[in-house]
Amino acid sequence: MVGNEGLRHLKGRLLLAAGVFAVSLSLLSLVALLLDSFVDGLPYLNWGFVTSYPSRFPDQAGILPALFGTIWVVGLTALFSFPLGVFAAVYLEEYAPKNRLTDLIQLNIANLAGVPSIVYGLLGLGLFVQSLAMGRVILAGALTMTLLILPVIIITSREAIRSVPKEYREGGFALGATRWQVTRQIVLPEAFPGILTGTILALSRAIGEAAPMIAIAALAYVRFLPTSPLDRFTVMPIQIYNWINMPRVEFRELAAAGIIILLIVLLAMNSVAIFIRNKYQKRAVG
Repeated sequence: MVGNEGLRHLKGRLLLAAGVFAVSLSLLSLVALLLDSFVDGLPYLNWGFVTSYPSRFPDQAGILPALFGTIWVVGLTALFSFPLGVFAAVYLEEYAPKNRLTDLIQLNIANLAGVPSIVYGLLGLGLFVQSLAMGRVILAGALTMTLLILPVIIITSREAIRSVPKEYREGGFALGATRWQVTRQIVLPEAFPGILTGTILALSRAIGEAAPMIAIAALAYVRFLPTSPLDRFTVMPIQIYNWINMPRVEFRELAAAGIIILLIVLLAMNSVAIFIRNKYQKRAVG
């Protein structure tokens, strides 16, 4: 008996050590990548870099069109995917009957969350660019990214809705509220922090995806700023990829500076979403 207990403790310590090693290795790799990007990119990181257009001359090149294109695409993607994902999750959790059709829909959503991003890019190219004749514009890119992250938002939103205690719903029904009133006034406010967390993770994936944008044929060399969803565009991952493929070392350092800008945009976007999430969490606790 004592031997079995000692063996369990040993297995627990080994599992803990393996977990700490895996996390430490991941963090060290991340720190090494960030340090390498900052060392190479900081000399080029200035206001001129942010406000300039791409150029064949490294000292004149900038990331402004790609920055605007990324903001346009991510903003429209959030506008489309958030309400669609939340409403789909609400329907599947609160309204959909429990039958084989619902199980099949849920299985397909889970499978779609693991489909490679290039497949969504080809789908967007065939559906939005060619079949719907939108052309290679911001709107087509945003709709493609919406398809990419929508399964993730649906899955995480469903988990957040499912985590709301059943007693909350029963209390609302006992007071005479309808299902929609219970969902809107009790379930969604309680689940909203978890829904936002899933949305943050999904949009964080979208902002760094290059494969779907390559399929949509986002331009790599743009000398104009997009001003509407129907304009041609490029995004920061495409611009960074283009610089990395340039033969001169200076362009690779520009790519490192672009990575820093991309991280700043990502952190700024996540900070706003986390602030909103924490605000709703405090309101729910209060």
